[in-house]
Amino acid sequence: MHETIREFIEADLVLEREITADEPLLLSGMIDSLGVMRIVAFLEASFGIKIPASDLKISNFGTLNAIAAYVAKRTAA
Repeated sequence: MHETIREFIEADLVLEREITADEPLLLSGMIDSLGVMRIVAFLEASFGIKIPASDLKISNFGTLNAIAAYVAKRTAA
């Protein structure tokens, strides 16, 4: 799951730039609000989850690790 998310972000959002697991994606400006919505659409389609607007927080989408942990929690529920 972690690698699938990383591949999507690197290929579709940061133009083939490698990212680290704890790199701040939002606070650094690497990903903007449109990018977050693309991530949400990708996660919902790829992992069969529904992400409510109330979960769109930096704590859930600020880093690759945060995104992977969020998805793991949603898929376990």
